[in-house]
Amino acid sequence: MRKEDNDKRERLSVLHKVLGLPFDKPYQFLATQILETSLVFKKFLKEHGDELCALRLIPLDNQLPKLRIRGRKIRDTLSWFNEQKIDPAKYRVDFVPHIEVSEWSTIFVVNQKGIFGEIIKGGHHQLTQGFYDQDKPLRFSYNFTDWQLSSKNEEAVRHLKEVIRYLHVGELSVQQKLKEALKSTLAQGYLEGYFETATSKEFGIWFIDYNRILGKMFQDFAVKRVDLGNNDNEISGSSAYAGKIQGKVRIIPSGNLSNIVFNDDEILVCEMTTPEFIPLMQKAAAIITDKGGILSHAAIISRELKIPCITGTEKATSIFKDGDLVEVDADRGIVRKL
Repeated sequence: MRKEDNDKRERLSVLHKVLGLPFDKPYQFLATQILETSLVFKKFLKEHGDELCALRLIPLDNQLPKLRIRGRKIRDTLSWFNEQKIDPAKYRVDFVPHIEVSEWSTIFVVNQKGIFGEIIKGGHHQLTQGFYDQDKPLRFSYNFTDWQLSSKNEEAVRHLKEVIRYLHVGELSVQQKLKEALKSTLAQGYLEGYFETATSKEFGIWFIDYNRILGKMFQDFAVKRVDLGNNDNEISGSSAYAGKIQGKVRIIPSGNLSNIVFNDDEILVCEMTTPEFIPLMQKAAAIITDKGGILSHAAIISRELKIPCITGTEKATSIFKDGDLVEVDADRGIVRKL
């Protein structure tokens, strides 16, 4: 998984060459070139130093961590780079162009059943992290014939059509190239996998992730949601990983989790999970979140752990309280107080 994540822009580069797919192409250097201020890096800094970037320290050994910051000018990232305690011989450095204001962002999976995901106005972090600013994400699905959205929005549909046209591979010779270069698979002529995009006035559409492993994790996925209306004993959300189980609720607030005591097989209920929640998620019988969507942090980790998960309930933390006995029906996306 780490290797797949570290190499995503190399795969996007192949898609750019073969399909013309637009992506956030980075300026790449070895960490030693920056540390030694090589001539080629000096020239780059002179020409691009005032541009905003996302700086990624990508390990050449996949056992090492990836380090990153975002939203600074390239020349201003160098002080942060020098503070990192890394072996420069074991890292490369990607200066990824930074979108300051996103118009649309998407996160979606293409599989044999169709194309499923979410779209939102603004930055893609709202979809991956699950904390949205104002407008809620719109869930969408496309069965290769018809589009369905959680709320009617023609502008969103137009944008989605523009995004997915880059993934349609009509010619057999091109399909073969992708299979040979990336071991790619296709569904109804569309490239299978997990994708993220961000769109801005300045750069247009950019693909910012193509992950084959996450795509396979969601190969059986289809959007499921039941809206129950006003009901104090039942709430609904988006089913991120199926399963049905009963257990006692434990409300976990965001913040410092180091002193939280969480018992095995409790139902973890929170606003949204972050990487700090993983030790608790590993103990949980099920996971329920107020925010987030079908491909947010909670959804992906629950699939990896094979734990029933329902995201985007909007009110789980206010409807339930510690100790409530509930039934989590993640097959249908429903949580019911018993």
